[in-house]
Amino acid sequence: MDMYDIIGPIMIGPSSSHTAGAARIGRMARMLLGEAPATAKIGLWGSFQKTYQGHGTDRALIGGLMGMEVDDIRLRESLPLARQAGLTVSFYDARLRGAHPNTVVMEVVGITGHKVHMQAASIGGGEIIIQAVDGLETAITGHANTLVMTYRDTPGMIAKFSGIVAAGGQNIATMRVSRSAAGGEAMVTLELDGDADAGLIQKLRELTDVYQVAYLPARR
Repeated sequence: MDMYDIIGPIMIGPSSSHTAGAARIGRMARMLLGEAPATAKIGLWGSFQKTYQGHGTDRALIGGLMGMEVDDIRLRESLPLARQAGLTVSFYDARLRGAHPNTVVMEVVGITGHKVHMQAASIGGGEIIIQAVDGLETAITGHANTLVMTYRDTPGMIAKFSGIVAAGGQNIATMRVSRSAAGGEAMVTLELDGDADAGLIQKLRELTDVYQVAYLPARR
């Protein structure tokens, strides 16, 4: 346990779960998208659904999606700032089974048309977990530098990813792989001990059968 676990995040309030956690979820969605968002359709479940306006969850999610950190004073004005930036936002009541009470589903489209569908939960004290990206299971917490790659499930892909990361001087701390079906779309998340540079990321993007590579630096 460190000091962060005891006192919680430095943040714009009122709630570490409903505000700080929500801002981190929105920021993760922005990093996965890899560009400025144009539209965002956001489904809220459980406690998020019941209290999101009073606790500023809506403002935090949108602020994070616009790239704001949890301690950014602009979070309070993120909704009008989003309108000024041309970001169209809508909220709805999500219907989920067995989900954490602070769960959000985000469907985000970027300015070039790139899309990301993400389900995440704010699990307390500003901690979050990204549970699924584009329908594929993940378990991203943001505590480590993380590569997220979607690709066609073909033999040898994991070996190729690992080889490029190793050649770039990085060590893989954890790896998680999920797929829709054998030979279908797959996703791997790699948590790294160090920081992936632009050259390493570009080499991964240039691999045949790789659809998307996103890099999520460890949170502040």
